[in-house]
Amino acid sequence: MTLEKFSDIYYRAATRKGSNSALEQRLSYPKPTEDLLKIPDDRWLAMFSQKIFQSGMNWQVVRNKWPGFEEVFWGFDIEKMCLIPPEMWEKKATNPAIIRHLGKVMTIPHNAQMIQHASRDRGSFSQFIADWPSADIIGLWAYLKKQGNRLGGNTGPYSLRLMGKDTFILSGDVEAYLRAHNIIDGGRDTRKSLQAAQDAFNFWHAESGRPFCQISQIIAFSVGDNSN
Repeated sequence: MTLEKFSDIYYRAATRKGSNSALEQRLSYPKPTEDLLKIPDDRWLAMFSQKIFQSGMNWQVVRNKWPGFEEVFWGFDIEKMCLIPPEMWEKKATNPAIIRHLGKVMTIPHNAQMIQHASRDRGSFSQFIADWPSADIIGLWAYLKKQGNRLGGNTGPYSLRLMGKDTFILSGDVEAYLRAHNIIDGGRDTRKSLQAAQDAFNFWHAESGRPFCQISQIIAFSVGDNSN
């Protein structure tokens, strides 16, 4: 299989957006390591929880309710989340200040324990995340899916992207591109497909020198309905 040159993908995306500068203005940047390391553990839990609640729901509705979440769950303090007894979680899940969904609420203590474990081992969860190489970002996705709760699919990757960790995203447009170019087939989340996607992104990263987040954005802008 011969991968398309990234310069050709970039040219197509820039043409669709109107110019190189118009495309560049749409691209995100990962946080520098020193900034990533400043993120406290509670913000990771807050982001994971927000993305979990946004799954299958209107994202803005969740954002509007989020101050209530921060208050009800004490700022997502990791130690407190790990000490709350089960009966208190059930009570919190009925609080009208949040979106009342017991299954999603119960992901909070589970993911708090995941963060606490990694933090105790590495000094902080941000250190754990920062140390994970983006050349094997699918390995971090797998970790979050296995050790966390409801962090599979694009929930974990989007959380990482929003927090500043460099990661590509298998959005609908990116997946369509990878399938159209026979880079992946079968299930999107199979080990074979994920590794094929990682290998392709590693190739484009080496070719272009761009962060993985920008590569996936440029691919998305080069296909699909992202013509404006």
